[in-house]
Amino acid sequence: MTGLVPPTTTTEPNYSHSALARLAGPLAVAAGLLMVVVELAILPIVDVDDHVGTSTNLVYRISGVVYFVAFCLLVLVAVAAYARQAHRAGRLGLIGMIAAVVGTMWLGGDLWFESFYVTYIADHAPQVLELDPGGMIVIGAISSYLLFAIGWALFGIASLRAGVFPRVISAAIIIGGLLGFQALLPPWGIALGLAMVWLGVWLIRTPAQVEAT
Repeated sequence: MTGLVPPTTTTEPNYSHSALARLAGPLAVAAGLLMVVVELAILPIVDVDDHVGTSTNLVYRISGVVYFVAFCLLVLVAVAAYARQAHRAGRLGLIGMIAAVVGTMWLGGDLWFESFYVTYIADHAPQVLELDPGGMIVIGAISSYLLFAIGWALFGIASLRAGVFPRVISAAIIIGGLLGFQALLPPWGIALGLAMVWLGVWLIRTPAQVEAT
């Protein structure tokens, strides 16, 4: 007599219930608020024609550090928000998440350079800041702007297609991403910051079980 082996079933892991996914809302709100506050704080300070004066301003220096923290949070938001919609996002969602992470890291590197090293140059060799940039630094800057804008626009498009987040929020992320081409210059980062706050509030108020349904 042979025993019957009960059939086994496999289920895909529900990433929307992971610890990181549950933090998506607070992370998005924190990142968005920091972006908006910093952009408003440096709006009257940044002068593209006076690099030395801008870089030696104490409010600008503090804001640069805070803005860099916001970018670190943005990386986490991309991953955590993707986890909330991974069950519907498909391959495009994964690509969008990776693009947003890579773009944020590239522009975050630019921001680190501006916040820490450029301010050092302003104190010890201000004449360097009066030189016209060229070569690799221009290539690096433009590529970081492009990757950031494309990354978050693609994340918004993938979210729009997944249909987990409200369409208006996904559209706001797309617009914020495109405007984010110049996110390091106020007020161009405010749109993405507001979109992150909007997304974060919605994620906090919408349990993963409801969105899955």
